Amino acid sequence: MCLSSCDTAATDPVAVTPKEPSMNPTQTIAAFVVDTRTHDVPAVAMNEATRTLVNILAVSISASEHTSSKRIVEWTRAEGATPRATIIGSDLRTSPTIAAEINGFLAHLQDYDDTHFPTVLHPSAPVWPAVIAAAEERGATGADTLAAFAMGEELACRLAMSVHPWHYDAGWHITGTVGVLGAAAGAGRLLGIDAAAMVNALGLAGTQAGGVREVFGTDGKAWHAAKAASNGYQAAALAARGMNAAPDIIDGRRGFWAVLSPNGHEPGRLVDDLGAHWELTRNGLKPYANGVVSHPIQDAVIRLRNEHALTPDMVATIEARVCPLVIELMNRADPHTGLEGKFSFQHCAAAALVDGAGHDAQFTDARVNDPVIAAVRARVSAIVDSAIPEHEVFVTITLTDGRRVSAHVEHASGSPENPLTDAVLDTKFRAIVEPVYGNARTAELLDVARNLDGAPSLAPLLRLIAR
Repeated sequence: MCLSSCDTAATDPVAVTPKEPSMNPTQTIAAFVVDTRTHDVPAVAMNEATRTLVNILAVSISASEHTSSKRIVEWTRAEGATPRATIIGSDLRTSPTIAAEINGFLAHLQDYDDTHFPTVLHPSAPVWPAVIAAAEERGATGADTLAAFAMGEELACRLAMSVHPWHYDAGWHITGTVGVLGAAAGAGRLLGIDAAAMVNALGLAGTQAGGVREVFGTDGKAWHAAKAASNGYQAAALAARGMNAAPDIIDGRRGFWAVLSPNGHEPGRLVDDLGAHWELTRNGLKPYANGVVSHPIQDAVIRLRNEHALTPDMVATIEARVCPLVIELMNRADPHTGLEGKFSFQHCAAAALVDGAGHDAQFTDARVNDPVIAAVRARVSAIVDSAIPEHEVFVTITLTDGRRVSAHVEHASGSPENPLTDAVLDTKFRAIVEPVYGNARTAELLDVARNLDGAPSLAPLLRLIAR
């Protein structure tokens, strides 16, 4: 395996792994992850890694204040473990496996993490915690860490594409099922395993793939990312020690495709154009802390609120023409908790009208049960139109005086077609980290994360993300 230490070989060819007839899809993607040198990971992928790091650190630090997060940290403190790895937002150190688990939970708890728009996979929540744990364990450079994440994310996004939409439609939570293999890939790269061991790491990870969508709107959803991060790291660590698994965990007769997506899969989406097309470029960062399919509705309502100076008493109804997935994932007309509110398009629209925002403050238990919000929520409805893409919406607000105002959002903010700028991302970072860490420390952490590519180690970053 070659990382930065191999970058001086000027005559080395660009690492684009060919699909050899003797290699199955699992072996092909494993070789690509291992053989691509850090200096051959393109700038677009390294930039994606940096942006997702900035985002995931922000949402994890913010989530560390939540009661559910504190419960897990205190459970870990009681369990005890060798203090070798950093937990974000905590003074507790623990094993790399447990640190990956807790950090994975933090990363996904607020539903404020990134989303691969074609598949609604949240790649960073499982992959980044496993990569950070491995980087801390091995003393990796910043550049190697970013490259490892990019390779793990690319594998996860490609595997997600290969089973979309059949896998998700069956009820699997793709962040948990696919994320565990991405986590193993990213961590395994930093742990120094070769291609054969990477196949074993993917096998050990893939046999643990799990998570069903029934738990959406509860802590169980974030637990999927937690277990994917932890199990992925552990799979890589055990493979590094010689533990083996099936060589065809993705494509075997009883492998991932056959068992978890029996209604359809496209092998070419996993292995075609490796090194030429980067699927991770279709990942997006969220402006709102809730299910991504409601983001176009929030964009439209906030636009109309601002353009027409709307207040709750002026609004008779809010009607959204949406894709079917909005109803499938977000149809909770009467949520009672903050987590339920994150999966209620009605609440998202109501909060957008009343508060003009969709941050974590709009998804507390108190805000969900606020009588003004609840009254507006009762006026929100949707019409399903199967011709509308997942991230487009038509919203009409009927006013109490009979007037109607409308907005069309073709590409939601944060989508690949309408991405958050670095300035907006940095504003998001400061807005949710400063209340926890204060202005000076927040500014220092943002600077360190933004410049990780040139760092000799993660030591300054790790010092700043711990409590």
